[in-house]
Amino acid sequence: MIRPATPADFPRLQQLEVAAGQAFREVGMPEIADHDPPSLEMLTHFTDRGRAWVSEEDVVGAYLLAKVLDGCAHIAQVSTDPQFRGRGLGRALIDHLGHWASSHHFPALTLTTFRDVPWNAPYYRRLGFVEVPATGALADEVAKEASLGLDPRLRVCMRRAVSPGR
Repeated sequence: MIRPATPADFPRLQQLEVAAGQAFREVGMPEIADHDPPSLEMLTHFTDRGRAWVSEEDVVGAYLLAKVLDGCAHIAQVSTDPQFRGRGLGRALIDHLGHWASSHHFPALTLTTFRDVPWNAPYYRRLGFVEVPATGALADEVAKEASLGLDPRLRVCMRRAVSPGR
């Protein structure tokens, strides 16, 4: 079940983010695994704007945060608890965002991600995203990520068209 995130979910979302981040150790990126989870202020920002969703069965297994960039719905973060990987929770959240974007008349979903990490760009390609140049607000996102220590040479911007009327 996908539903809007609430403040009661925040501790679980932070816990889930720490657990999900550990996979970066396996691909030689421990600095990514060591990043702090989203702050309560950040989570509040997204939930107050109606742009945070969770996938929940008995427990929240994944979440997605979205914002609007250059007139598109932008995936700011999507994470799945390792215990729930392979169940399609991330895909369902992304599809949910696609429906939300369509209902708000946004033409596409966008994101920035790691080019070569298997569960990043290769995964999003399988979901219909294509690489696009880093221009406008996407270029600003990549610059912001670089200021946080992410190497822009390892990052890629991606976009997936939204079907109108979905």
